[in-house]
Amino acid sequence: MSNRPISGLYAITPEEHDTAELLREVCLALQGGANVLQYRNKHGDAALRLAQAEALRALTREFAVALIINDNAALAHAVDADGVHLGGEDGSIAAARALLGSGKIIGVSCYNRAELAHQAVLEGADYVAFGAFFASTVKPEARVATVQMLRQARSEIAVPIVAIGGITPDNGDELLQAGADALAVISAVFATDDVAGAAKRFSILFSKAKQ
Repeated sequence: MSNRPISGLYAITPEEHDTAELLREVCLALQGGANVLQYRNKHGDAALRLAQAEALRALTREFAVALIINDNAALAHAVDADGVHLGGEDGSIAAARALLGSGKIIGVSCYNRAELAHQAVLEGADYVAFGAFFASTVKPEARVATVQMLRQARSEIAVPIVAIGGITPDNGDELLQAGADALAVISAVFATDDVAGAAKRFSILFSKAKQ
């Protein structure tokens, strides 16, 4: 599981303190075809994060989907997640690798800076993420990345590239054509009345891109 490529719909969990509701929503996203799940909780306490991460670990195993923990390599280690995603202030790749081991996935946020991605790859990152490509309700002040930058990065970087920021089934194809391997999404899946259907629309988008 940990060595599977990062590709397809990369679903990021919403802030949800009700674990049962979180599991219900994530299950729908996985049924709809999400290929990677990132657990992201910025406001819960340590006990809640551990409980939710453990529950998501069990659920993602049922669906044979990779579980990535946002920001927290120690939590990823504690629940035997498939990997961790590091932002600019979340510690070094070397420290995460030493804790998690060679078989786990380490992803790195590179925002709109290709030089960060090149450095991350040199340090052992398994994938890099760029964004925000479009206006995001989750991070309205996020730095803006361009499709041209993505296309250039794709020509220079061998590891999988994840695009993030305001992505929908309507604008995601442009990013896939520019070289994104995965589309990271929160609102366009979880802030809908039909989570499974929203995830399915992304899955169809990827299927068409491969044709």
